[in-house]
Amino acid sequence: MLDLTGKNALVTGIANNRSIAWGIAQSLHKAGANLAITYLPDERDRYRAKVAELVEPLAPDLLLPCNVQNDAQIEEMVAAIQEKWGRLDILIHCLAFVNKEDLTCNFSDISRAGFNQALDISAYSLVQLCGATKHLMTQGGSVVTLSYLGGVRVIPGYNLAGTAKAALECNTRYLAAELGPQNIRVNAISAGPIRTLASSAIGGILDMIHHVEEVAPLRRSVTPLEVGNTAAFLCSDLSSGITGQIIYVDGGYEIMGA
Repeated sequence: MLDLTGKNALVTGIANNRSIAWGIAQSLHKAGANLAITYLPDERDRYRAKVAELVEPLAPDLLLPCNVQNDAQIEEMVAAIQEKWGRLDILIHCLAFVNKEDLTCNFSDISRAGFNQALDISAYSLVQLCGATKHLMTQGGSVVTLSYLGGVRVIPGYNLAGTAKAALECNTRYLAAELGPQNIRVNAISAGPIRTLASSAIGGILDMIHHVEEVAPLRRSVTPLEVGNTAAFLCSDLSSGITGQIIYVDGGYEIMGA
């Protein structure tokens, strides 16, 4: 039985009720985990209010600001978790950003600034958060991040986001190798296309979803809750022998030739 009772989980990346991170948070809560939820702070605290209202039914222990480009903020977040719980068992990394023009321009025209920002937020942040929280995983732990097929295949309109996901998947393997001796497992879920706030920036996202529905063996797209259930499995003792893996949750689309 999948049981996360007594486990402490940090969930990043919830923007609204379509977020994959929201599906993961619901699955972790259902399995009994204690939750700390982050939001992206802004001058008017709009995201805090929106996320707080959304996650209220999950009764999170902590609601914390987290901009991964702000080192001091990460330190404050980790300190708050340590003060509240003393340890961390689960880290959910659902963070990515690419400038819209870098999704649509010729790949060779991507700017140095755009490239660096995308890799910093989308890939380095996993390294950064693992480094900042590993000392709290005193009883072992599980780290789960989100990838996409565009990291291994050319997907029209994905462009620099594909490079970022490729780096993220490589980071997953190297972190798994480093942290394994501490019984900390690191895995990635490569989800099929889902209409979220982030994916809305990708041109033709609806066409991508319809194509999956026509081609994937299950003949449908997947939901955030299905991804969430896989994440909960990866955070549980049921997956104790799995680390460094990219798990596809895409209705089987990845196995097809087109």
